Amino acid sequence: MHDVILSLILLFVAAFSSLAVRLLPVSVPLPLLQIALGVLGSIAGLHVRLDPDMFMLLFIPPLLFRDAFHMPMREFGQLRTIIFALAGPMVLATTILCGYAIHWMLPLLPLPVCFALAAVLSPTDAVAVGGMLGASVPRTIVHMLEGESLLNDASGLVCFRFATVAAMTGAFSLRGALTTFSLLSLGGIAIGIGVCLAAARLDKILLARGYDDPPTQITFMLLLPFAAYMSAEAVGCSGILAAVAGGMTIKLTGVLQETQITTRLQARTMWDMVGFIFNSVIFLLLGLQLPALAGSGMALVRSADRSPWLLLLLIVAIHLAMCILRVAGVALILGAAAWRARHDHGVFRWPGWRGLLVTTVAGVRGAVTLAAVLSLPQAAEGVAGFPARDLLVTVAVGVILVSLLMASFTLPWLTKGLTDGDVDPQAREVSWARLVLVRTMLRAMRDEQQSLTTRAKTRDEAGEMRIEIIARLMQEYENRMNQLRRNTSGEASAAQLVSIRRMRLELALRLNNLRTSRIELRNLRDAQYINDDTESVLMQEMDYEEQVLRNRARSLPRVS
Repeated sequence: MHDVILSLILLFVAAFSSLAVRLLPVSVPLPLLQIALGVLGSIAGLHVRLDPDMFMLLFIPPLLFRDAFHMPMREFGQLRTIIFALAGPMVLATTILCGYAIHWMLPLLPLPVCFALAAVLSPTDAVAVGGMLGASVPRTIVHMLEGESLLNDASGLVCFRFATVAAMTGAFSLRGALTTFSLLSLGGIAIGIGVCLAAARLDKILLARGYDDPPTQITFMLLLPFAAYMSAEAVGCSGILAAVAGGMTIKLTGVLQETQITTRLQARTMWDMVGFIFNSVIFLLLGLQLPALAGSGMALVRSADRSPWLLLLLIVAIHLAMCILRVAGVALILGAAAWRARHDHGVFRWPGWRGLLVTTVAGVRGAVTLAAVLSLPQAAEGVAGFPARDLLVTVAVGVILVSLLMASFTLPWLTKGLTDGDVDPQAREVSWARLVLVRTMLRAMRDEQQSLTTRAKTRDEAGEMRIEIIARLMQEYENRMNQLRRNTSGEASAAQLVSIRRMRLELALRLNNLRTSRIELRNLRDAQYINDDTESVLMQEMDYEEQVLRNRARSLPRVS
């Protein structure tokens, strides 16, 4: 019962935090507010024991699967060299160089322990600052951060695993480490692809036979990341890469596009809820752990007759060292990519020094770092714990907080006016694609009209009606094409502006009519002229119609 009540409290606080962040007089990033609420909950007596293995199994697979599914594959392909360099060599270099830097700051710590701390801090969590980047950041930088965060968790955890084994046993083999890393990574990717390909194939067979029940489809889809993760972990491979590869595989198969519209709409809503709830609970749990971890860190410092300020100074120094290494590494990788693109007439451009700083600051640490460092074995009766475990946990949590605070306060300033022009490239591409689609439909109508005209002698009443409908549709498509041209070719003419205003007025009237209809529908139910089931059917139809109208309204260009 206690666990159920605790889960309900966390869900309530997650929803409350989303409301509170909008009501606060100052702009506060949602993750920081949730961490603060978690700290307040811990002070008030709400305690949660965090099981790292359960944490990784419950939260990480669906979040990575969702992020991989939403990753633009075109941009991932274009930036694959940069992403793999950031997720592989960059993590390895950070582990080694930052490990030596930590050993220089803390000579009493064995070098393998320093490598373990550097390895657990190397994975970035771009999801934590996704809401801070906003539309002012070039999409190339956003896609790089998203792709890096999908892949570097696995490489960071592999480095962390070998460093912990070396710290506890004193044994380490570079050749064995590289071989194991390759097997873990490739095995995880292969298993993720295999599991999700089999699931997509089975789903297509069921769809072909008419089994397209939305709740069943969505439930199976929600279980897929866990199936890929657990299958990979069961054979000793990377479950993280299995979840990432599975998400991309499901997207490339296009199986979701073959389901009915209800399934697609409900699936989109379900994944949005999973992303919001799981991310919120992660930061709430981090806040709940903070007071106890900070207390143990303070006790550790006092037992060594040192000032607590030295611990804070150590945390800041380690974070600055990692930032310096990240600036140098990202600059080297992006510089090489820009030189190669210029040499090969590619499209990648150097993002500038401000873009480089954004890429550096946005590489915050998050959930994977927390779960991994808490998984270090504790000393028990007759069992040796990991050397300096309490210090490593305290420092890792401190670096997570410092990186979040640094990103919160510096990203709004760094990203201000970073992009050129007022038009979002994504919005421009959407408008262009809409224009192409309208032209395609218009061309199809013209072909159909010409075909009917050539058969004038054999035309019947149905043919006459078809010609009339085609003429009306062509007029509608012509009006829509004129409205879309402004988004892709510049200023609209006076006639186009009038047409846009007329369309906006028409959509506003249609939406108002829907609101009036909903009120009347509720009155009919209250008067018992219709029952609840009838109201539900008609209300769903109105909801779909309203969604279409609102999408059309958003597609119209702004006019003064």
